[in-house]
Amino acid sequence: MARSTNKHIVSESYYQSFTPPEPEPGFNDPAEMEAVWGRVWGANSEVGQLRMVLMRRPGEEMNVIQGGQYSEEAEALVDPQGRWYWRDRNPPDLAKMQHQHDVLSATLRDEGVTVVYVEGVEGPFVKSVFTRDPLITVPGGAIIGRMAPRMRRGEEAYVTKTVAALGMPILGTIVGTGMLEGGSFVKLTPKVAAFGTSIRCNEEGAQQLREILARLGIELIVVPMVGWSIHLDGYLGMVDIDKALIVPDGLPYWFIDRLHSLGIETIPVHPEERWAVNSLCVRPGRIIMSEGHPYTQERLEKRGVEVITVPYDEIQKNGGGVHCSTMELVRDPV
Repeated sequence: MARSTNKHIVSESYYQSFTPPEPEPGFNDPAEMEAVWGRVWGANSEVGQLRMVLMRRPGEEMNVIQGGQYSEEAEALVDPQGRWYWRDRNPPDLAKMQHQHDVLSATLRDEGVTVVYVEGVEGPFVKSVFTRDPLITVPGGAIIGRMAPRMRRGEEAYVTKTVAALGMPILGTIVGTGMLEGGSFVKLTPKVAAFGTSIRCNEEGAQQLREILARLGIELIVVPMVGWSIHLDGYLGMVDIDKALIVPDGLPYWFIDRLHSLGIETIPVHPEERWAVNSLCVRPGRIIMSEGHPYTQERLEKRGVEVITVPYDEIQKNGGGVHCSTMELVRDPV
C-alpha cells in the first residue's frame, strides 16, 4: 500500500473526540436517572412516600401443602423433603389467602401506590408471595439477593426478569456462597442501613452488600440475629423518619442504642402482638398493619403514627406478613 503524503490526515479514531466521555453527573443524579432510565428508581428509606411496590398473588403452588404432616415439635405442617412448612394443623385456605392478598393490594392502590406483580413463576414456590426476600432496593435500583433454603432458590430469576422488564437498574447480584434475603435489610436513614445475619443471611452476603453500598455512600451495620431467627424485619420496622417499631428481645442492646444515636425513637410492640412489627410504611407516619394488634396500634397512634389494618392471618401462617409480601421499587426520597 502506498504511503499517503497528505499531511492533514489524523488518527482514524479522531472522531471519538467529538463524543467525549461524561462521568459527571453521576449515575444517581435525578436528571441523569430520568434521562437514561426513565425515572428515579429505588428508595433511600423505608418510609418515603411509596410509589411502586412488587407483589405476587398466592396461587396453585399452595396446593402442594397437605395435611397429615403436622410436627408437634415444630408446631407446623412440615414437608419431610424440606420443600415447605405451614404454621397450622390445617392446610392453606387458598381462597382466603387470595382474598387477604387482594385486600392488601387494593389498600395500597387506595394509597396511590402502583402494584406490580412478579410474572411467570413456575413450580412449587410456596413462599413466593413474600416478594421482600429475593431482592433489596436502594437509591438507583435493585440488588438481587441469593436465597438460603433450596425451597426458595430460583425465585431470584423471576424477580430479576420482572424488575428488569420495568426498566429498573440492577446494581448488583449476590454471588458465590453469599446469602442475602431482603427481609433482613432495613434502611434506617438515607446514609445508614442494617443487615441481620442469621440462619438465612451470612457474613459473605453482608460483605458483598457492604461493598455495593459503599459506592452509594451508605454505611452498613451488621446485626447478628439470635437462635433460628431469619430476618431483621421480624424485630424492626421503620414507621416514620424518626420512629421504629421493635421487638426488643430480638435485638442486641448495642443496636437499639445505635438507633437512638441516629435519632430514631424505638416503640416496643405489645409482647403478645409480635406480628405487628411486620408492617409497611406507605408515607412518613402512616403504615399498613395486619389486624389483631390493638395495643400496639394504640401505642403508635399516641406517637402520631396513623395505622391502617388489613386481614392477613391466613397468609401469616405461611411464615410472613404484610412487610414480607411487599418490596418497594420506588419511594420518594426523604
